[in-house]
Amino acid sequence: MTAFFEMLTTMQKFYAVCALFGALLFIVRTILMFLGHDDGIDTDHPADMSGDADASFKALSLQGLTAFFMMFGLVALAISKQAGASNLWAVLGGLVAGLFTVWVIGRIFIGMKKLQADGTLRIETAVGQEGEVYLPLAPGKSGQVRVAVQGQLRVFDAVTEGGAELKTGARIRVVRVTAGNVLVVEKI
Repeated sequence: MTAFFEMLTTMQKFYAVCALFGALLFIVRTILMFLGHDDGIDTDHPADMSGDADASFKALSLQGLTAFFMMFGLVALAISKQAGASNLWAVLGGLVAGLFTVWVIGRIFIGMKKLQADGTLRIETAVGQEGEVYLPLAPGKSGQVRVAVQGQLRVFDAVTEGGAELKTGARIRVVRVTAGNVLVVEKI
């Protein structure tokens, strides 16, 4: 390893150190992640690339810096050593590779964020939905109805619009939701 390092020019040594630094941080971060440990770095507030701080990959986070330095160093070293290109081309190639890697990882994080779902039931989405009476509704008394809300069939407390009696199995439509999350329904 030392023989390899001694054969490198000063700039190639710089590229190699960048690659090793990035790879070392990547390995440490991966091990800590699998062990369930926090790295202690706040990734909720650094600058990001898309303007959406909640949904995007943070460019100045540990993940972004690790990816950038690792790919910058690897590509710049490869261009310099293997292709024999000038330092300008090696640096430009390394910068492009590092920035592209950060961009790709950012897209992955945004895609993963889109996979998350908010399980909050929004009862107001029941308005206009049709369903059926589950427990009879009598004038002045509440019963229960089954209505599909957010793709799930749910049972809600309900009262009738106009005070008509509705028996089990009667088809209903939700008219509104009262302050106590009781559905006001009408027969259809």
